[in-house]
Amino acid sequence: MKNPWIQRFAVVLLLWCLAPIAAFAWAPGGAGPAAEAFLVAPEIHVDRLAAVEQAVADAKGSADNSWMLASSALVLLMTGPGLALFYGGLVRKKNVLSTVMQSFAMMAVITVVWAIVGYSLAFGSGNSFIGGMHNLFLSGVGTQPDPNYSTTIPAQTYMIFQLMFAIITPALITGAFAERMKFSAMLLFLTLWSLLVYDPMAHMVWGKGGLLNASLGGRFPTLDFAGGTVVHITSGVSALVCALYLGKRLGYPKEPMPPHSVVISFIGACLLWVGWFGFNAGSALSAGGLATSAFVATHFGAAAAVVGWSGAEWIRRGKPSALGAISGAVAGLVAITPASGFVSPMSALAIGLIAGAFCFWMTSSFKALFGYDDSLDAFGVHGAGGTVGAVLTGIFASSFINPIFKDANGNPSPSGAIQGNFHQILNQLVGVAIAWVLAIVGTLIILKFVDLVVGLRVAEEDEAQGLDLTQHGEEGYS
Repeated sequence: MKNPWIQRFAVVLLLWCLAPIAAFAWAPGGAGPAAEAFLVAPEIHVDRLAAVEQAVADAKGSADNSWMLASSALVLLMTGPGLALFYGGLVRKKNVLSTVMQSFAMMAVITVVWAIVGYSLAFGSGNSFIGGMHNLFLSGVGTQPDPNYSTTIPAQTYMIFQLMFAIITPALITGAFAERMKFSAMLLFLTLWSLLVYDPMAHMVWGKGGLLNASLGGRFPTLDFAGGTVVHITSGVSALVCALYLGKRLGYPKEPMPPHSVVISFIGACLLWVGWFGFNAGSALSAGGLATSAFVATHFGAAAAVVGWSGAEWIRRGKPSALGAISGAVAGLVAITPASGFVSPMSALAIGLIAGAFCFWMTSSFKALFGYDDSLDAFGVHGAGGTVGAVLTGIFASSFINPIFKDANGNPSPSGAIQGNFHQILNQLVGVAIAWVLAIVGTLIILKFVDLVVGLRVAEEDEAQGLDLTQHGEEGYS
């Protein structure tokens, strides 16, 4: 006799297996609601997964774009009021307005030049040395990302961020010829300089197909995360050329020419320090971990340089000055700029300490030895600091911080070094040499041209009276 429990179990099992078929045949269309849900479920899941992925991508794009727009504003803050106040406090009272006006003028003039042709020359498709004319008048630069530079932020965001670099770079040069160049000559000189020196250097280091571009296949990949060669070496070396070409200010060095307000310069230096986070951390082009690493390195480099400069000054002169401390901070910010996205916090401390002491020596001993009149030490801080920072980047760069170079398997090298670093140091020296040569030759040619066209230097009586009155018809201080 068969077991009734086995029979009952077999009936239940049969009904369970037939249930999907019954559900499929329940509706007049041949498929019941349960079957329809079963059949379309994979497509629904695929659509939902795609929607989630798109939402994640949109959120990342929004976060990156927000950070980059904020960084752009921070970099503009570096020029006005940061650099304007820093330089303005270092000159004599009769030249305050003319000095701050030079920085402010760059904010306006370079913006117009950049929109018309500058961006295309720097970041348009061209050759190894200069961009093309494809993006004249910002043609093709819209709200969609340019995959050559970023896949998450609009091309216009990248353009406006790079504009802020193009503004402050020529403004840095004004510190060398402060108190003695015509305003008209300054406008013509720095406009031509931005086109003939800055734009080619920016393209070589950061532009698609650039000779020194480390991330887009340049022949001599130079590590410059945020502008050590592009911004600071070109402006600092050009500043030295300007100081030598124009000659010394009336009465220099016999007549004392102390800053009229170190307090104003102190405020400007603090604004520069804060704005520099946008300068360096913004160069990550995203709101991720690389931006954090660059942010930390920037702060540590500046702090260590204050210690380095002030310590060296204390040893030599017996007292650490406020002017020395803020100059050291700027020197550290300059030196850490090319390295900020490639080095660890401890390496940043080392770079800052070295740069602070070195730039103090450059602005005191080296400047006194050769006797040139770099009014506000643009070369001693930016040219020297940018050069030492670029070289030290090759020494301290780590692929664990930024795996821009990887091994054959796509992983950071076991030691964390970038190509063993020796080869990279050679590339850094190539980049430094190109920046120096371009700055020297380009600046000399432009200065000679401007001197022939409008004349560079104000008349002696105008210089004695002060550029505020003679160039702008105003007085900053009565």
